[in-house]
Amino acid sequence: MKKLSLLRFGLCVGLLSGIWIARTQQPVRGDLKLNKIRQNLYEISPVPEVSGAGGNVTVVLTREGVILVDDKYDWDHDGILAKVKTITEKPVRYVINTHQHGDHTGGNAKMLPMGVQLMISKQARENMVHLKMPGVPQISFENNLQVSLGDDTAEAFHFGRAHTNGDSVVLFRAQRVLSTGDMCVRGDEFPPLIDYSAGGSIMEWTKTLDSVLKLDFDTIVPGHGPVGTKQDLVAFRNLLERTRNRVHEMNAAKKSKDEIGNMLLTEFHWTPARLKSSLDGLVAEMR
Repeated sequence: MKKLSLLRFGLCVGLLSGIWIARTQQPVRGDLKLNKIRQNLYEISPVPEVSGAGGNVTVVLTREGVILVDDKYDWDHDGILAKVKTITEKPVRYVINTHQHGDHTGGNAKMLPMGVQLMISKQARENMVHLKMPGVPQISFENNLQVSLGDDTAEAFHFGRAHTNGDSVVLFRAQRVLSTGDMCVRGDEFPPLIDYSAGGSIMEWTKTLDSVLKLDFDTIVPGHGPVGTKQDLVAFRNLLERTRNRVHEMNAAKKSKDEIGNMLLTEFHWTPARLKSSLDGLVAEMR
């Protein structure tokens, strides 16, 4: 009888944990906030800034129209356009997606009928096609892309695997601002996601960021969390290195996956949802 009670208790705990994880991974619909970063360069961020609320959007105003980096979920489309209209009457001309995840590309399908040109790395576009995602960009690039509009230029760079196999950063040289997508996230509520299903790699991530850090910029708009500096990107790169080194050490010491998971929860502030999505791949990659 005691064994049966313990079994029932374990099943209940597992079920509740699964429900909690599922809910924390569900998209969150909220408000949007417009932040001025530089002259003619803004950021649109979700309110509240919590997991599931979608990524940040970079907005660059030119005399011939607007360039966006990412466009969040599909239901954020009208809100993004409303925020843009408060600062310019010019139309959105280009959207550069930093990678394929739906909280960064969800507005694509509604941008296409507006005549907006959508751009993404070749690898990320292939991921979208494979997953049958809506709003696949018309334009893709292998390593780098330059878009000039009015007096401004956006340069997108794909240096290698990181959060996925198709991540890009977008540099605005005149403003010395870099949009990183999820190659950098900021805040304990946003632990790094290594999307192994999309070719992500924590080993390659730091190497890719080393290439990114050779670019000339002062300010970063991360994929999630508050705007930061180049030093914040260095700190994030070093966090990834410490994380992988600790997992490698524990693997070498024959620690169990559960022990490694507990370490990530306590030392690196990972969430149960992040463990569910990345732990198996991380442990395997660090063996």
